[in-house]
Amino acid sequence: MIRARPPVWLSCPSRFATLRPGVALGVALLALALIASAWLVPDDVGTRGGSLGVDVYASVVDGVRAGGDYYAVAAQELRASRAPLHPFPAIRLPTLSVVQAALPDLASILLLIALAAATGLAWTRRIGGWFERGPPRIVALFLLAGGMVAFVQPSLVTFHELWAGLLIAWSLAIRREDRWVEAVALALCAMVIRETAALYALVMLAAALLDRRRREALGWVAALLVFVAVLLLHARAVAMIAGPLDAVSPGWGGLHGPGLFASAMARSTTLTILPWWLGAPLAMLALLGWASAPGPLGHRAALTFGGYALAIALFARTDNFYWALAAAPSYLIGMAFLPDAVRDLARPLLDRRRIRVQRITR
Repeated sequence: MIRARPPVWLSCPSRFATLRPGVALGVALLALALIASAWLVPDDVGTRGGSLGVDVYASVVDGVRAGGDYYAVAAQELRASRAPLHPFPAIRLPTLSVVQAALPDLASILLLIALAAATGLAWTRRIGGWFERGPPRIVALFLLAGGMVAFVQPSLVTFHELWAGLLIAWSLAIRREDRWVEAVALALCAMVIRETAALYALVMLAAALLDRRRREALGWVAALLVFVAVLLLHARAVAMIAGPLDAVSPGWGGLHGPGLFASAMARSTTLTILPWWLGAPLAMLALLGWASAPGPLGHRAALTFGGYALAIALFARTDNFYWALAAAPSYLIGMAFLPDAVRDLARPLLDRRRIRVQRITR
């Protein structure tokens, strides 16, 4: 067994600290392949999908506030924008729009800011458990702020992914072995706002099963069953207003690879200020950092971010880049783990020490 060296930045050894040389080589090669794939970005990655969602659902909120039915108003706005109504996930779940229609615009903005503050505070506390010294903790906090920069913009208050992303991040941060009910409740709120949040719940269910936490697993199953019931009602409501002549979505089978995830995450965080050829590889490096993060939270965060990376690589179209917002708030913190991750990967690969046994006979 390899003995872990004292950590560089962390307060405890990283997950890579005891890797054997063969495993470390495999992880290093996979990391290099993923970083190289960050430059393989489709040429037509654009922002139309995100801007369309903000504009359409801002109008939907106004229409519902004026007394209109959500589905009728949403169908009218989507048709006016030549957006698809088929299949039913093309129309967002009504939860967020109906709630915002019942509130003044200022109240929705303040609620978004309060949710972002609660999420940031929860992650600040968890960062303190990983980084006890001042400089590493400050770096991690700056990275947290860089991931949350898009989540405090009042102009995006009607964007469903923002609310779902904050709820997922808050749920992940507060989940502990003795405090999983609140995490499940927040995840359910995220799912009934945006169905892509169900991936997070599935990851947490898998983690609970792997950890043999039966009661927690049952909690995640219950939340997913409630979500499925809501989704079925939503599908039925959409079927009643979508006609055969309405546009059909081109589907979700993009197969654009990890480069789309890296580009999407760079666009969704403060990395967007960098050139794409630098921002995308840095976004992929954060995933490597999370893979090395110690403790139960590090393990579940790595599974969550890896799950969204895989989903975007396989299923997202180039105009679905905003799917990355579901994982963006705390994602950049992964770069704070890189000093320990790189050192712990390099150690078994570069260590040339050999033990020589010499037998002396008299």
